[in-house]
Amino acid sequence: MEAPNMELLMEMHAQNRSKLRQAMASSGSASGVVLLQGGEEQLRYCTDHVDLFRQESFFAYLFGVRDPGFFGAIDLISGIAALFIPRLDPEYAVWLGDIHPPSYIKERYQVDAAYYVDEMVQILQGFDPNNVLYLLYGLNTDSKRTCKPASFKGIEQFKVDLDTLHPVFVECRVHKSKLELDLLRYVNDVSSAAHVAVMKAARVGMKEYHLESTFLHYVYMQGGCRYAAYTCICATGENSSVLHYGHAAAPNDRTLQHGDMALLDMGAEFHCYCSDITCSFPVTGKFTDDQRVVYGAVLEAQKAVISKMRPGVAWIDMHRLAEKKILGVLKHAGFLQGDEEEMMRSHLGAVFMPHGLGHFLGLDTHDPGGYPKGLERVNSPGLRSLRTIRDLEEGMVITVEPGCYFIEAILVPALENPETARFFNTQAFQRLRGTGGVRLEDDVVVTADGCENLTKCPREMKDVEEVMAGGSWNISQGR
Repeated sequence: MEAPNMELLMEMHAQNRSKLRQAMASSGSASGVVLLQGGEEQLRYCTDHVDLFRQESFFAYLFGVRDPGFFGAIDLISGIAALFIPRLDPEYAVWLGDIHPPSYIKERYQVDAAYYVDEMVQILQGFDPNNVLYLLYGLNTDSKRTCKPASFKGIEQFKVDLDTLHPVFVECRVHKSKLELDLLRYVNDVSSAAHVAVMKAARVGMKEYHLESTFLHYVYMQGGCRYAAYTCICATGENSSVLHYGHAAAPNDRTLQHGDMALLDMGAEFHCYCSDITCSFPVTGKFTDDQRVVYGAVLEAQKAVISKMRPGVAWIDMHRLAEKKILGVLKHAGFLQGDEEEMMRSHLGAVFMPHGLGHFLGLDTHDPGGYPKGLERVNSPGLRSLRTIRDLEEGMVITVEPGCYFIEAILVPALENPETARFFNTQAFQRLRGTGGVRLEDDVVVTADGCENLTKCPREMKDVEEVMAGGSWNISQGR
């Protein structure tokens, strides 16, 4: 797996800038200057420990800059792209390396011009005679957090527009370019191979963090991916029913036991572009009969969704399809009983899959754009957790991650409620309680006439068992 070279990456960002400029013109804003402020280094509380810097995603999309403390501008009339860099204290060279002048930054990031931040007011005034600045300010409907607009000394000399840029920019990020897709394919290949390495290494008696460290070592050593896209979820046994296990208070530290299912949600990041992959497998390397039922239900749901994906398909319908497939398999195996349509009307699917089917993916694990203006969440169990209810469009990259979990905090009320309790074959279902859960998550791009699965992990049960027994798996061919 050969990583994309710097020249190709910078061409991608140049294309991204052109795309945003065209989108702004289409929205009625063909003049003025787009100004973004990049990320800043963060110290750990009151210490001088600097956390490893990662660029702000919108800024990364336009400029690909790795350094903190930058500003970036695009003159919408001329298309000129300029970076503004901080003047560094001479001590920087002693402790952190060479101090690069604007000429070096201009060449490295292949922009039209580069200046110091303290020159920014004068340069920006020379771009646009009306002194209009479009700043990034708006709500991320996924995280419920608001983008922070650029701020600098002298901003009061400009006419600031906080309303126009954000919705236009978000839509640019929703639809990926060819070069972006190539980068996402790369990070998916690296992450898929790392998941296979973890499957091969997993053994009863290990700690969950052994699985996490195997993954992180592989993606860095073999793929140059220094960052993980998110905190690794390495859950086994009952822990796999905790949807966001792996946080500081539940730090992937359980010992793998005979009979456990493992649910590993881990993705690498390269050049700020993310993967998000979940694999589930028995730690012994062989599925039990009950594990085959649950895993098979999730796999059938995932395959059904991917087979239906194409432009124009409503994502909310795909969520319902996944729920129905899981309920149908559990009923066929004797764990549930009754009419499947009644189960759906009673929202029984949300008892087993309380999260949404998937989310947009790109520079963030949960990429923005799920709920553009005018689109509201559906307030019903399961559906309210969907991170988007948009119709699919060509160029969207979205995760397909159905799951089936046995979460006591949800099961107990469901078993006590007559409306849902009637669907349980209580005696048989008791075998599944305390076993955790299964999730399978692939990263999928919508194409003109269908979709392409970027993730190349073993999914069929026979393939999982063969790989865990030492069999080969070709990432480039998905076998």
